[in-house]
Amino acid sequence: MKQTGFITGLLVLLMVFIVNTAFCGTSIVIKGSTTVLPICQKIAEEFMKIQPDTNLSVSGGGSGNGIKAIMDKTCDIAMSSRFIKAKEIALACEKDILPVPHRIAIDCIVPVVHPENKITNITMEQLKKIYTGKITNWKEFGGINKKIVIISRDTSSGTYEVWHKKVLKKERVIPSALLQASNGAVAQAISYNKYAIGYIGIGYINKDLKALKVNGITATSDTALNGMFPISRPLFLFTNGWPEGKSASFINFIVSPKGQSFVKAAGFVPLF
Repeated sequence: MKQTGFITGLLVLLMVFIVNTAFCGTSIVIKGSTTVLPICQKIAEEFMKIQPDTNLSVSGGGSGNGIKAIMDKTCDIAMSSRFIKAKEIALACEKDILPVPHRIAIDCIVPVVHPENKITNITMEQLKKIYTGKITNWKEFGGINKKIVIISRDTSSGTYEVWHKKVLKKERVIPSALLQASNGAVAQAISYNKYAIGYIGIGYINKDLKALKVNGITATSDTALNGMFPISRPLFLFTNGWPEGKSASFINFIVSPKGQSFVKAAGFVPLF
């Protein structure tokens, strides 16, 4: 009798475990780029409406940290606003990780200033000179006689990596630049400082900022897709190997026509 009672108890516990697991559903952890963050947050919200048994955890931290999380197996999907580096691929191979890229959107990195700043256009050469300390005052290209406050992203940011390559031509940012950990932090800092300049993903532009033309070109969906805007780039998700199950379903949803409509709703440029 005691043995029968013991076996019955084990069966009850097993059934409780199975039921609880079924109700918990599938969890997908997504980490990385703060540029890609609003896209994935929007898509996650919509995806969970059609897949209510799926829980999605989406958090920022930077492209480099997202790719590191894939290699450390602490996330299922990494968000990145740049392509993976050769040294990251080598490290992944050492860990038996196969990072697979999935292009999900296009972005423009847009230089922004306070709305009261009278400057409307800036050249790539002027941006380089500002961020390397060769231009220090707005009056040097038609602005007010005030020192330029330079705001940049930290080095774990994919946005910084693209800016460093395309704008700075791999020269160092001036050490006095104020480094921010996210697009949102840059946007907030610019909105509070009349003499500051920074750069953000197109989806972060709001009424508290003035987006500058670059070389006379306005950042739009059309100028991003046709390559006319000089600081544009694709946005990625990375998985360890080809995605399966709910991870595959999530990525397929993003690149579907419906998913791309939510990319546009988040303020970014859809693939088509």
